[in-house]
Order: sequence, then C-alpha cells, then structure tokens
Amino acid sequence: MKIILLSIYSAVIGLNIVNIKQTNNIVNEIKIESSFSLINDSKDKISIHTGTGFVSLNKGSKTSIGCNVGKEVRWANEGKKGEVIFKITADMCGKTLKLSEVMK
Repeated sequence: MKIILLSIYSAVIGLNIVNIKQTNNIVNEIKIESSFSLINDSKDKISIHTGTGFVSLNKGSKTSIGCNVGKEVRWANEGKKGEVIFKITADMCGKTLKLSEVMK
C-alpha cells in the first residue's frame, strides 16, 4: 500500500515540475496595425488604386488603406491602374501619412 501511495505522490510531483517548466516560457508578441491613413494634401482631386480597390480623394480628404505590406498604391484613371506611387511598408502601419510624403 505504501508503494502505491509513494508512486502516486511521485507522479503528482513529477507533473507539477513539468507544468512549472512549461509556464516559464517567454512569448514574444509583435503587434502590427491593420491599416494606415492617407491624406490628399495636393491641390487637386485624385484617384488611386489602394492595392485592393479604387478610391477618389478630394483636396484635403483622407482614406484608410489596409496595411498589406508589399502591395503597391497606384494612380488611377477611369477605373484603370496607373503608375506606382509607393509600396506599402511595415513602418506605415498605424500612421497618418500625407500624399506628398510618400510620393516617389
């Protein structure tokens, strides 16, 4: 009977040691915002393709663009994509940017 109790006690202690080791792991978390804002600070109304759709921006207006790193934001004309304005980078995520700052 003592042997059975001793083996159960050893098993419980062993499980607790395993649990302690597992809880000491450190998890690194990186948070990336899902979008950024683009303000049309030019003098004219513009049309752009955000990588996922077409947007028209009046002078001084703002739009939210998904932070799909590597996607290209392009000029748009009559529903067709034009030249690349800029590529989306991770450092843009979560920020508000002016068009004049991101133009090549």
